[in-house]
Amino acid sequence: MKKEIFRALICVAMATTATSCKPGRFSSEKGDALVSHIDSTVKAGDDFFQFANGKWFKQNPIAASEQSNGIFQVIQDTINAQVLKICKSAADLQNAPKGSNKQKIGDFYFSGMDSTSLNKKGISDLKGDFARIDNIKDLNGIIKEAAYIHTVAASPLFGMYVTQDDRNSSKYQVYITQGGLSLPERSYYLDTDANSKKIREKFATFAGNMFGIMGYDSSKAKLASSKLMEMETALAKTSRKMEDTRDPLANYNKITSGKLAAMTPNIDWKIFLGSAGLAKVDTVVVGQPEFLTALNGYMKKYTVNDWKSYLKFHLLNGLSVYIDDKTYMESFNFYSVTLDGVKEPKPRWKRVVGQTNGAVGELIGQVYVNEYLPKGTKEKLEEIGNAIKGVFAQRIKALDWMSAPTKEKALKKLNAVIMKVGYPDKWKDLSAMNIDRSSYVKNVMNANKWEFNYMISKYGKPVDRKEWGMYPQTYNAYYNPSNNEIVIPGCNIIVPGYESKMADDAILYSIIGCTFGHEITHGFDDQGCKYNEQGNLSNWWTKEDKDKFVSKTKMIVKQFNDYEAVDKMHLNGELTQGENIADLGGIVMGFQAFKNTKQYKNNEMIAGLNPSQRFFLGYALGWMLDIRPETMKTMIKTDVHAPAKWRILGPLSNMPEFYKAFGVKKGDKMWREENQIVKIW
Repeated sequence: MKKEIFRALICVAMATTATSCKPGRFSSEKGDALVSHIDSTVKAGDDFFQFANGKWFKQNPIAASEQSNGIFQVIQDTINAQVLKICKSAADLQNAPKGSNKQKIGDFYFSGMDSTSLNKKGISDLKGDFARIDNIKDLNGIIKEAAYIHTVAASPLFGMYVTQDDRNSSKYQVYITQGGLSLPERSYYLDTDANSKKIREKFATFAGNMFGIMGYDSSKAKLASSKLMEMETALAKTSRKMEDTRDPLANYNKITSGKLAAMTPNIDWKIFLGSAGLAKVDTVVVGQPEFLTALNGYMKKYTVNDWKSYLKFHLLNGLSVYIDDKTYMESFNFYSVTLDGVKEPKPRWKRVVGQTNGAVGELIGQVYVNEYLPKGTKEKLEEIGNAIKGVFAQRIKALDWMSAPTKEKALKKLNAVIMKVGYPDKWKDLSAMNIDRSSYVKNVMNANKWEFNYMISKYGKPVDRKEWGMYPQTYNAYYNPSNNEIVIPGCNIIVPGYESKMADDAILYSIIGCTFGHEITHGFDDQGCKYNEQGNLSNWWTKEDKDKFVSKTKMIVKQFNDYEAVDKMHLNGELTQGENIADLGGIVMGFQAFKNTKQYKNNEMIAGLNPSQRFFLGYALGWMLDIRPETMKTMIKTDVHAPAKWRILGPLSNMPEFYKAFGVKKGDKMWREENQIVKIW
């Protein structure tokens, strides 16, 4: 797995996929979007998520091909419709110059849409890779092949990446972490509840079918599947829980390459790193040393043939959705149907548009900015971002739990926060990426290899702090602690129901303002306090400040632990606490900044709603997401974010301003007594 340096505000698994929703459904002719979604049969103070969005959910059930339905899908559909036009116009060109942006976009899209060729080929485009694995004779061959698979398809054995050094953000560092699993997270291998057992049984069947596709006879496929589960269960047992990987200090262990080699003599790191393109590495940061120690033993415990089957599975599994329909459906039936409850696949064009955008989004983004991004986007985003920074500075000065010396450091860090909004000033050079119409899976592998090599090429070079980690057409946002930066792509300006004009400030500040507030808060929470204004791991809080902060966060952890989400399954307040704290900080700062706008000061009424009501309904619109129960179960186990419903109920239940706006009173389900309201920022 790759290092999670970007803590995304809009980071649920379904947020970046296309859906069957049609763009423009929130037509302004039908009235105000906020009012039209209200379910008046639900009391606002009991369930504001359902009150604000319930009518829309009733009118727009989750499509059979989707994990969820809501604002992310509506906006993503709008973006995908635009990206589709870009892809089709490029694919229709007969003589696009080789290596040009349009040639790569068009050929990538064309190769994915050519289902006849895909089904005729089957997995033949990977036969050379399988043959090479079959010819491996020893562990060194396993290590070399694992490095190759890291570059083109998946991350077998462990995670490896190059990124900024947490202790020296001006330099790039090699990181090695636990990994090598096919199921979403370690608990899937270890939990003993009926659902987890069922998933493991389904996975064994799926893996056996995949080995069958590779040519194993039925008995050999069953044995290989059983051994794969045994090996990955061993890896899972020696992996840390997700909540234990949150702490950057506890997961930062820099050692020399010599010490790494001595710690894991059965893994030749010179072979792995050299094959990955890193010939000279003097130090590495190991996330979880105990995992590598255990893996070292497993390398000899299992045979070379066992590891060969393991590698072949990870190669095919990583590329299965880009080959023929038979292989695609095996993957879909397990990962989408079993894990997420999806009933049917998305149409091919939606899948291919999504992958084309993921592979050559840097090229598509250049067209998107010029042709589809509303004018004034950057300026409006900068206005909102600066307003939030100003409010946060005021709130830092007024905190009752932070000491004066720490406040001084906090303000220094806040002043140093970099805001990247809209789109990058400089685009990446994709000239080395080879794309043609001959093979969809090879195009995907080439794109993956370019991305991997781009990452590897940073090692030993100065850090480029102007680099973006998202495309302007990506409906998402992140805070990068190593750069002390917030990145808000341009498409975040889109609000359904207001396509023909900019939404009013109540909505923009409730969605975008809270996004800025959320991301800023990440720089000042229990993990952000460990990074200074330059992005280096250096705790700048006093022990007393930290103790007071933790006492407050214990309340929010308990609040979320108490929420029962689905089938008696409760949220994990410890795992999600960082995002829950940021959500609360985001809406507190977003509302405060909104109070400084003309709309609020003049108490402008729109569609019968006062400014405060519009703000909180706008916030609920920003998390309008109906999720399948199966998907929610996966999220609770694997996502550091709470499901959308509780990203509304949790923060708002801690806001007296919300109580006042909607008349929430004692006895309502969202009501909290004064001493139970969490006040952090």
